[in-house]
Amino acid sequence: MSSSIVIAPILIQAFVAILLMFTWQRSRFHRVFSVLGNILSLTLGLVLFHEVYYNGAIAFQAGSWVAPYGITFVADLFSASLIVLSQIAGLAVSIYTTTAVIGQRQRFGYFAIFHFLLMGLGGAFIAGDLFNLYVWFELIIICSFVLLTLGGKRIQIEGAVKYFTLNMLASMIFLTAIALLYGATGTLNLAELSVIVPKLENQNYIQLVAVIFFTGFGIKAGVFPLYFWLPASYHAPPIAISAIFAGLLTKVGVYALIRVFTLVFVVQGFNQQLILWTAVFTIISGGLGALAQKDIIKAFSYLIICHIGFMIAGLGFHSQDGLAGAIYYMSHDIIAKTSIFLIGGMLIKMTKSSQLSQMGGILNNYPRYAFLFAITFFSLVGIPPLSGFWPKIYLFRAAFLSGCNDGTRFVVIGGLIFATFITLVVMFRIWNQAIASKSEEGAHDDFAGLSKSQKSSMWLPVVLLSFVVLALGFGAEFLGQITQRIASELLDPAAYIRAVGIIVE
Repeated sequence: MSSSIVIAPILIQAFVAILLMFTWQRSRFHRVFSVLGNILSLTLGLVLFHEVYYNGAIAFQAGSWVAPYGITFVADLFSASLIVLSQIAGLAVSIYTTTAVIGQRQRFGYFAIFHFLLMGLGGAFIAGDLFNLYVWFELIIICSFVLLTLGGKRIQIEGAVKYFTLNMLASMIFLTAIALLYGATGTLNLAELSVIVPKLENQNYIQLVAVIFFTGFGIKAGVFPLYFWLPASYHAPPIAISAIFAGLLTKVGVYALIRVFTLVFVVQGFNQQLILWTAVFTIISGGLGALAQKDIIKAFSYLIICHIGFMIAGLGFHSQDGLAGAIYYMSHDIIAKTSIFLIGGMLIKMTKSSQLSQMGGILNNYPRYAFLFAITFFSLVGIPPLSGFWPKIYLFRAAFLSGCNDGTRFVVIGGLIFATFITLVVMFRIWNQAIASKSEEGAHDDFAGLSKSQKSSMWLPVVLLSFVVLALGFGAEFLGQITQRIASELLDPAAYIRAVGIIVE
């Protein structure tokens, strides 16, 4: 199969976005074509995953320039898996959007920007050099800023300013790190950097550059202490937009951290301590923040931060189990967080409030929906055999077998236990107040007043994502094999380097 399959999913997103821009006022066409475009992109993503799974990593050289001189795109099992998961989340949100995003926002180009965002996310996952990755990050920032402000409400503008300010700071730090690394190596191709960096004499300089990269990517991932842009902005836009942000935006930062700190930099000594302690503080601050919230969307936003700590901890252990646990948890989190935000939107529609104290009545009035919601709720808590449970097994095993000092190791184990417990408490409180309790007013007119097709466009995406959550849980043996293979490839990047065409002397 041609190597162009690597860029096919993002080219489809670009084509859909451009076509929608030329049909600006045709809202109905936008809704239908957006869904069809995401189905096609997902199909091509699955073809790419199949090809990589059976034949190994594939590289595409733009303009036929030989690496490291041209723009390189690389799909290995890690990036191909994330492309599939991101397309699933994008498809679910595009279906949900047909009802949840009002026509005025659609006419201002919502769908076109949405597909440009998905294109940027896919491009970041297959970027084969650091500057290319930086360009995709900038596209993501621009698109997400437009989506945040679409509608022009004051709360959106405030959230967008905070989001844009810290993410631009992250981009400046990232660009600075790129310049420093290029000055030392003369290249930004990730495969070539993997060969050159370990041979450099001044490893103290490289460690400094690694810390700068960690800071830049860490802001984008939402780690402690630079995560405040996330809960300040994710509750501001319509839920459909918040859902795609929750599922994917921070995961791009985590992906970049895992990619760079396995392919280019070494996780040991100071770097390992920095990553592990950052993971612990991210878990604790995110968990306590979620516990303190009275708004359901803000509580979900802080849970994003808390659970990012699991992935960062897996990277910090830098073992096969640790990386497998981080990647498994990332896969689960992309789907579960997208789903829980869509569920939050339905709950707000059903109860006409986002305040937990003013919600309730769902179990009595919508028992089938309550059962559907329970799948994602239990998965986030980590109830076996759902998808949130299995990656924790890998992470705890990695923690006990880790070569880091006992003090740090047991603190991280305590953090993982704390995160599990605090997620249980938060989700139980939300379930008890928002779903199981009786509604005093008994009014659910906003949802009940929707047409049958409008209701379907809201619950069908949740069904799709719930099915994927169940598949990730009950298919744990197969997914465990995939994540273990990904972890093995990350720890030994020889296949990635060969696919790009870099010669190892």
